[in-house]
Amino acid sequence: MNDDLKSLPMIELETQLKSSPDGLSQVEAQKRLTQYGPNEIEEKKVNPFLKFLTYFWGPIPWMIEAAVILSAVARHWPDLSIILILLLANAVVGFWEEHQAGNAIAALKAKLAINARVKRDGKWVSQAASELVPGDVIRLRLGDIVPADARLLEGDPIEVDQSALTGESLPAERKSSETVFSGSIICQGEIGALVYATGTNTYFGKTAQLVQEAHTVSHFQRAVLKIGNYLIILAVTLVALILCVALFRGDNILTTLQFALVLTVAAIPVAMPTVLSVTMAVGARQLARKEAIVTRLAAIEELAGVDVLCADKTGTLTQNKLTLGDPFGVNDISADQLILNAALASRADNKDAIDLAVLGGLKNDQALNGYQVMHFQPFDPVHKRTEALVKGADGKEFKVTKGAPQVILELSANAGEVGPFVDKAVNEFAARGFRSLGVARADGDGPWQFIGLLPLFDPPREEAKATIATAQLMGVNVKMVTGDQLAIARETSRELGLGKNILDASGFGDTKYHETAQLVEAIEQADGFAQVFPEHKFHIVDVLQQRGHIVGMTGDGVNDAPALKKSDCGIAVSGATDAARAAASIVLMTPGLSVIIDAIKESRKTFQRMNSYAIYRIAETLRVLLFMTLAILIFNFYPLTAVMIVMLALFNDGAILSIAYDNVHYKDKPEAWNMHMVLGVATALGVIGVVSAFLLFYLGERVFHLDRAHIQTLMYLKLSVAGHLTVFLTRTRGPFWSIRPARILLVAVIGTQLVATLTAVYGVFMTPIGWGWALFVWGYALVWFLVNDRVKLLAYRIFDPTAEPLLIKKSFNVTANISR
Repeated sequence: MNDDLKSLPMIELETQLKSSPDGLSQVEAQKRLTQYGPNEIEEKKVNPFLKFLTYFWGPIPWMIEAAVILSAVARHWPDLSIILILLLANAVVGFWEEHQAGNAIAALKAKLAINARVKRDGKWVSQAASELVPGDVIRLRLGDIVPADARLLEGDPIEVDQSALTGESLPAERKSSETVFSGSIICQGEIGALVYATGTNTYFGKTAQLVQEAHTVSHFQRAVLKIGNYLIILAVTLVALILCVALFRGDNILTTLQFALVLTVAAIPVAMPTVLSVTMAVGARQLARKEAIVTRLAAIEELAGVDVLCADKTGTLTQNKLTLGDPFGVNDISADQLILNAALASRADNKDAIDLAVLGGLKNDQALNGYQVMHFQPFDPVHKRTEALVKGADGKEFKVTKGAPQVILELSANAGEVGPFVDKAVNEFAARGFRSLGVARADGDGPWQFIGLLPLFDPPREEAKATIATAQLMGVNVKMVTGDQLAIARETSRELGLGKNILDASGFGDTKYHETAQLVEAIEQADGFAQVFPEHKFHIVDVLQQRGHIVGMTGDGVNDAPALKKSDCGIAVSGATDAARAAASIVLMTPGLSVIIDAIKESRKTFQRMNSYAIYRIAETLRVLLFMTLAILIFNFYPLTAVMIVMLALFNDGAILSIAYDNVHYKDKPEAWNMHMVLGVATALGVIGVVSAFLLFYLGERVFHLDRAHIQTLMYLKLSVAGHLTVFLTRTRGPFWSIRPARILLVAVIGTQLVATLTAVYGVFMTPIGWGWALFVWGYALVWFLVNDRVKLLAYRIFDPTAEPLLIKKSFNVTANISR
């Protein structure tokens, strides 16, 4: 059916779809939406119950299940019940948190839904692409992702990039009545199109999605997974050693095996993937509140490491609200005539800032009434001009064009005569921060005649200077990128406090990858770049990355997509084309630089949370594993029962998820994963924990002469309380009091420790020790907590001597909308 619609003559197609170039009525469109369904591909939904069951399948669940079976065989019913609770708790927590992370991604997808320009009731309106129906007439413009399969209406040929669908690397030309497929990108031109297939009926069955799935593994996740593997190998090695010694001593094989399995489960960081995805998802939600939408969760970590930010001047550093200055006319042409000719080469419904500024310069709204635009060629980044064929009130035809002055001069027959005056005027305007727009006219079949310049001024954003200062204090070097002339770029740079070292990009576009050492140095040292074409952006990113920088690049056009993809963190600015948004890691919903800086702050906070979790997890695993192994090997004493180990693991994993919501302070420099520091600090905390555990063991046995059963309960409570107090050490780089913990973290830790204390006091699955000994353990743990804090500070000094403690809140003198 759809194959027929691809090739039917347009008249027959319109008849079959009961539509015309005037589109559908809203009522008819609503009926068809009910008939055909939304224009989207339904994602295959997994049954939640089946998804839940997957949490009982895998190496970790198998170990817990084996421990359950061994408990049943050995008739250790209390052990069996508590291990079953661990198994269920792991599954429930993992399922719920992954569900939450999935909801966060779904919410982001909803925010980035693609809109289409569609004709309903004879008027152009912006409609969600998911609401398109066969028979709709849509407008396709430069940078749009085609929202549904459609046939082109009357108009100039367009160029379409179908590489995402067909693998063709070069754009293909499409003429009137030819087909464009859903998911392809408009690279050049503008045209109307008649939709004939939507949703699953499209040729490729693939609607455009801007949010990618969260399966990308970032550098940070890789590093943390390495830590996980290291801990697993350590756990298995030490448990195997315990197993061999126990069997050699002739211990009960079933009990020993059950104990070994439980200890392995407790030592392996089961919750690590969950904590990571939750922390990332929470970070994504917080960024979304700041109007920055991440298209993949891993982008948060990349943004935290950005040390060079290449920011577009127009719209990011400036207001993108152009005002017209006094025009410069040649050959005695009046200012009004010059503006009128430029206005005829403009189109209001494109909402282009330059077009709106020119049209706004007309003396009255009726000025264009006597003219009929026969044909309009929109702006594109290659030709850098617009053109219109116009019929005047006298019936005579003429052409008008406006665009970059050098481009318009090249077209003009009178370039030699007016060129020097135009160049002088352009430079004078540029020195005052004005962009110049060249205007030319050709009467009948005559040659183009350059008729004048329109100066346009785009004032810097009010908060831009303060935001750039903030960025520099945060260790982010902001480089301005603009297509404007060198003089304009210098003037804008001076106003923003960026520096005067502006590089003319037109000089290094042809060097491709073979930049000279001198040019590479110049690119790295530059405060900004002028006369930049989209392909230059790619080279700038490439050079900076080769010099070891983590580069953020902003962009908005279809030609920016390669640079956005190439950069470590591509940022599509507010109002960017669909193509730019699809290529970016982060999409901004509001204009300006302050939202980017806010996003960097939030991403660094998320990084800090993951960092503190990694240190905590390693320290805890080392503490429990080393203490258990040494106690069994040296004293032939199991300081904890299997049930106690399970309860420790249960309380740990439950409470530690709240670290994703913790209060943290970001660093004043880009974040980089420092494995040496993390392992060093974690090992120091782990070893000092083993020392404090053995000292309590000594006090219990030799000083207070407690029996082994009471000592086991004592050790259980000590490891539980001290373990959770470690969270409050690892979450700060300075003393533990330097940053107030989040209420949710406090409640989670205090709640789990109250339960742990009550089980020890009243002897649930263990020998009761009463309130006296419980309070003694709490006091002992708190004293060691203060000692451990000093050890942590010393460890940071040894393993990360360059780091300044994060003691004080950042107090930058910036505008309120930045700091919020």
